[in-house]
Amino acid sequence: MTKIQTKSSWKWVILWSLWAARLVRQPTLPVLVSNGLIRGSIANDGSHKEYLGIPYATFEHRFQAPGPEPKWNETFEAVNENIRCHQKIVSTIVIGQVDCQVLNVYTPLNTSPDDKLPVMFFIHGGGYYQGSGSKFLYGPEFLASKGVILVTINYRLNIQGFLCLGIKEAPGNAAMKDQVAALKWVQRNIKAFGGDPENVTIFGESAGGASVSFHVISPMSKGLFSKAIIQSGSSLSPWGLQYRPVYMASLLARALGHHKVSEPYDIYNTFMNKSEAELVIARVPRKEGNLILSEVLYVPCVERKIDGVEPFLTALPYDILGQGDFNKIPLMIGVNGEEGYLFAALENDTVIPKISFEKSLPKDLIIPSTEEAKAIAEKLNNIYMGEDEISQESLLKLSKYHGDVYFNNPSFIETELILRNTDKPVYNYLFNYDGWRNIPKFTLGKPFAFAPGATHADELFYLFSLCLIPPKLFEDQMIERITTLWTNFAKYGNPTPGKSSELLPIKWTPTQQPNPHMLVLDTDISLRPLWHTDSVKYLRELYTKYRRTQHRDFRD
Repeated sequence: MTKIQTKSSWKWVILWSLWAARLVRQPTLPVLVSNGLIRGSIANDGSHKEYLGIPYATFEHRFQAPGPEPKWNETFEAVNENIRCHQKIVSTIVIGQVDCQVLNVYTPLNTSPDDKLPVMFFIHGGGYYQGSGSKFLYGPEFLASKGVILVTINYRLNIQGFLCLGIKEAPGNAAMKDQVAALKWVQRNIKAFGGDPENVTIFGESAGGASVSFHVISPMSKGLFSKAIIQSGSSLSPWGLQYRPVYMASLLARALGHHKVSEPYDIYNTFMNKSEAELVIARVPRKEGNLILSEVLYVPCVERKIDGVEPFLTALPYDILGQGDFNKIPLMIGVNGEEGYLFAALENDTVIPKISFEKSLPKDLIIPSTEEAKAIAEKLNNIYMGEDEISQESLLKLSKYHGDVYFNNPSFIETELILRNTDKPVYNYLFNYDGWRNIPKFTLGKPFAFAPGATHADELFYLFSLCLIPPKLFEDQMIERITTLWTNFAKYGNPTPGKSSELLPIKWTPTQQPNPHMLVLDTDISLRPLWHTDSVKYLRELYTKYRRTQHRDFRD
């Protein structure tokens, strides 16, 4: 072998060794938390430390609040990313496990327990029936590089997390109590990772955003965080609250073949005799004519007062916000410009011809007469569809209705109620950037993939790195802009604490009455009135007149 060949061979050995080293785990020093010692890993790219799959609570009883955190004597190797709560991935395949209450902690590389870094606690979306805090979707690289600690969590989903029967065995909101348990774990332990327990910002998107909204109004969550960011979700969303929880549970019992089961204990006993997979696979049919988001059924509820059970929620969100009895903290509240693309694209050819505005009026409206409902439906049809019939070809128009009813209007009303009752700053935004990382929109196909604006969940891919996508994919500026705004808010309670810069050419000021505005995050940065279209103005009028103001009895 010649010297040149030998030198070349060694070069390849060195390069291969360097590449292979990235696949070998580099453990962190052990960290002492209230469970015991845990050891994480240094990320393959050397950018941060990660502690995966840490149990923050135990599974003790189906449909009830979680048990205390587990303890251990040996060092816990926090490396298991593959933990999920029960969920359906296709019609007959269920993944997950009952002891799924785990969280991930990501810290900057050189963090020590002596630091006091801001903490960002993320709650994933997925309609309360799917998803997890996985780093494969919610990668920490963008945020950890900004000097914050990121925590992501799992919580129980679907009926397992949201059976609400008003009895001690199933009081309701088990999933929300999971989230509270995770927040309490952070309060006990985040200092060991270099985090500041007095500077915790909770944020979430979709069902995660609604969850954040619920924590803002829940007495159980008081004192567990200091700031909150609500992304594309609200406790006021029509899909966000069960108004007839026992009836909703009875529908699942029927789907399981138990057509005469309607009383709380009968429903409870029926479900206790079913496997986790049976409960998840069973599907309650959508009412003909309604929209796809009406299929989101098992969500938070107003709990009945039960001796020995601490409730998460005891009154309607609208009443709590209106009375000012909520956790008053700095807030960011936002929506995406075209929330409805994602949901309109999910409507299929079978249901589209049957969709009607009268049959898809949101469930948190009470219209007293058929004549009024018909008149309202006709008005909505004119606003959203004009002369067009609802069809595959007109789904872009129908998508505006999905977005306004389920996301924009609830967010704007929530903002106004909070502004009336707090002296803390509220920052509103509308994310409408159309770039290479708008992954949800690109997956929808025609006509949505090529329509302007950002759909539901698009902003997440500018906040989080994604395992299968190159780190920044030509979108450095928007990633830098969004992550800086979010982390500035987490650090200072103000997304633009300094003077304007190239990153944001105008200062983002708090929303003010009587003319509330929001910052539009797009190629060009601008301000826009909160109530910026005739359609949301009309929905505001509808809710002023017809909002559901009473929670139905548990035995209804």
